[in-house]
Amino acid sequence: MSITLIIIIITCVISFTAFSNQKITDRLIFYPPAVTNDKQWYRFFSCALIHADTTHLIFNMFSFYSFGEFVEGYFSEIFGSLGPVLYIALYVISQFLCLIPTYVKHKEDYYYRSLGASGAVSAIIFAGIFLFPLQRLGLLFIPIPIPGFIFGFIYLGITAYLDRKGAGGINHSAHLFGALAGIGLLIVFGYAFSDQDLFQNFIQQIRTFSF
Repeated sequence: MSITLIIIIITCVISFTAFSNQKITDRLIFYPPAVTNDKQWYRFFSCALIHADTTHLIFNMFSFYSFGEFVEGYFSEIFGSLGPVLYIALYVISQFLCLIPTYVKHKEDYYYRSLGASGAVSAIIFAGIFLFPLQRLGLLFIPIPIPGFIFGFIYLGITAYLDRKGAGGINHSAHLFGALAGIGLLIVFGYAFSDQDLFQNFIQQIRTFSF
């Protein structure tokens, strides 16, 4: 069983349990004042195990599975025996990093809460895009599949705009910084644990692009 599938199963079990048990949600949700006052740093990670509703859960886990299986497999090719460890590290560390801006902004905000694995999932998605930027992806509002790197720029632009606007009660900041964390960590892992220059590989693929 893949690491991706194990993470999905654990997340689904805890999320479905939390749907009917508010105490679990309250204990795991990202609540910045609890970190500030009670040093409950675990909330940076535990909030990824719960979701707002079934739709939120399914969307995140489907997106994660779609990219995660591919990225996990390619990590084993790039990093050998370290691949599974670095794949888990990418997911977990990105989950922490994506919430740092949220924490800084809301550390004394007693009305703010955030939940979901969107930040970590964004990291995996953008790691996949970075590895294969010319792979075509589809968007709901664009019927024709477009190269991943173009999708990435569109996604980051829209997410940054929505974050500034504060739209929809969604933590767009986590999506944005999760995506950036995924790319950043992948580059660092490449330089530290692989002979491949992943950044140069990305650039070379972009240079071959033509409409």
